[in-house]
Amino acid sequence: MQERFFNAKGEVELSKKRHRNFVSMVSALVLFLGFSLLKAENYELFSPDKSIRVDISVAEKISYSVSLNGERLVLPSSLSMTIKGKGALGPNAHVKNVKRDSVKNMHHPVVPVKSINVVDRFNEISFSFEQPFKVIFRAYNQGVAYQFQTTFKEMIQLEDEEVFLRFNKNHKIYFPTEESFLTHSERLYEYLSLSDIPDGKMASLPLLVDIAEGPKIAFTEAWLEDYPGLYLEGRSEPCLKGLFPAVAVKEKQTRDRTVEVIERADHIAYTQGTRSYPWRVLVIARKDSELIENQIVYTLSPPCRLKDTYWIKPGKVAWDWWNANNLFGVDFRAGINTSSYKYTIDFAASYGIEYIILDEGWSDPADLFKVNPDLDLEEILRYGSEKNVGIILWVVWKTLDDQLEPALNRFEDWGVKGIKVDFMQRDDQAMVNYYWKIAAQAAKRHLIVDFHGSYKPAGLRRAYPNVLTREGVRGLENVKWSKTPDPEHDLMIPFIRMLAGPMDYTPGAMINAQKKNFHPVYTRPMSMGTRCHQLAMYVVYESPLQMLADSASHYLREKECLTFLGPVPTVWEKTLILEASVGDYVLVARKSKEVWYVGAMTDWDARTISLDLSFLDAGEYSALIFQDGVNADRYGNDYKKCQKTVTSSDRLTLNLAPGGGWAAKISKK
Repeated sequence: MQERFFNAKGEVELSKKRHRNFVSMVSALVLFLGFSLLKAENYELFSPDKSIRVDISVAEKISYSVSLNGERLVLPSSLSMTIKGKGALGPNAHVKNVKRDSVKNMHHPVVPVKSINVVDRFNEISFSFEQPFKVIFRAYNQGVAYQFQTTFKEMIQLEDEEVFLRFNKNHKIYFPTEESFLTHSERLYEYLSLSDIPDGKMASLPLLVDIAEGPKIAFTEAWLEDYPGLYLEGRSEPCLKGLFPAVAVKEKQTRDRTVEVIERADHIAYTQGTRSYPWRVLVIARKDSELIENQIVYTLSPPCRLKDTYWIKPGKVAWDWWNANNLFGVDFRAGINTSSYKYTIDFAASYGIEYIILDEGWSDPADLFKVNPDLDLEEILRYGSEKNVGIILWVVWKTLDDQLEPALNRFEDWGVKGIKVDFMQRDDQAMVNYYWKIAAQAAKRHLIVDFHGSYKPAGLRRAYPNVLTREGVRGLENVKWSKTPDPEHDLMIPFIRMLAGPMDYTPGAMINAQKKNFHPVYTRPMSMGTRCHQLAMYVVYESPLQMLADSASHYLREKECLTFLGPVPTVWEKTLILEASVGDYVLVARKSKEVWYVGAMTDWDARTISLDLSFLDAGEYSALIFQDGVNADRYGNDYKKCQKTVTSSDRLTLNLAPGGGWAAKISKK
């Protein structure tokens, strides 16, 4: 062992050296930490009621996290855009300016889907960066949204947008799995754990995250214009990543209605350099009912672009295709012919139904000027006008696009009231632009629009309120060939798909079957669940252009049901969600003028629900009620109609059969 000895002077010199080294180390650490702190800029944004907090960090990346009542639900999730020749907007960005704002507006929709007044209240923080772009965050009491804006002077080629959602735990999710970008968006919802979604498995929007003993978080987008639709894919962890269909380079038309993309570019959009991009929207629902009440997608969408809207007329539509033109008890051969449509017009006129539709078969699907020779279309249009029933024509999207100006001009000359545009099956940039083009061109000719074979609503309907509804949902047509949708699915879509906007589910089946009695029959279809399950859809499901899917002959045999289906509105002054559980049950009350309509639906479980009528004003009301019959659990058509006097102090007991429902019209005496 070697001993070391120091005199006093040596000890002092060693102490000084150690001190200098220590000071140097501390100084370096302070400089490093200081540099890091200067580089990472952190901001917070609260909802107006302070319950939701958004933390935004600008460091190596721009990221955000979301908390509810102090619990962080969305972990730091990065966002960026990559533009050819400009690089990435987001990484190592430098904040130039920060602006905050608090806004409270009241909107009055041209077409009041949920209510005549829509409150738009939020707090906002806007970041301007040294590069020519901004990122804007908004915090609502019901959720969070963010948006990019760029100010390049020239056109830009957008290679990708980074969208991430990282969650605090391995939550469950309602995941509408897609197989490809060629899709009608008519998906079922897989109930999965986030980490069980493998890399590359993708879903369309909206989707819904189910936090155990906590809120639910829905994710979708708004103001989708000149840009591709967003999808989310799994990462085998509690995380979802965005992806987009790239620009189509080469297409192949297969049949008259399907145009497949067989080659795509290496970028997702070619667009104006100065513009706003779609809002990325997180809806936070403490109660399941808030998913149906939420109107953030509407408020984040562009204001109405039409000067005159007086001609836009919501209503119900007698539909021919679902029921395979099955008229009976008539003295003519039923089918796609003049007599059948005049009969349907008479039915519609008798019960206040605003429109009938001529679906596939009225023309050659590939040529809108080649009318079916069994039809006297001008006579049908004349007769409809005489009876005050509007005519809507079905068209294949590609045929309409090829013949756009002359076809729409002809429709206008004929007095057609609307078009049902079908089989788009895509939402890349070009197809999204197609929707906007059709909406504008139809509006010029005072035509209402129903998009089928479509992606979810994402803002178009506010800018062009003549777009009354769209499909993008697994609706009743599917029971012609499959065993879905069933009541389980029926009780998911009001909370998930309908959050994005109106949905053309096409209810109204008059042949109703319980699970063990159901069979898909293409030419004589039936629904799953009870008759009252179908009637309740006219209150629960939102669609300002609402179909009556079954044949006029069936409805005329069911005149009791027409006392409800005839007057039930398709737009509403006020909506109340009284009871709700995703995938299980729902109880909705909606007001039109001085009349309330109430609808209740359940999944395959029989339920007893209590209806508190305290939302009524004082006085006596007459309630016309349709309820599941005592044998509805065996025979889906069984129902009971009754009339009773009620007041706001009453509480009714609703007994719902498996796959059942309950519907009522409540009028002041």
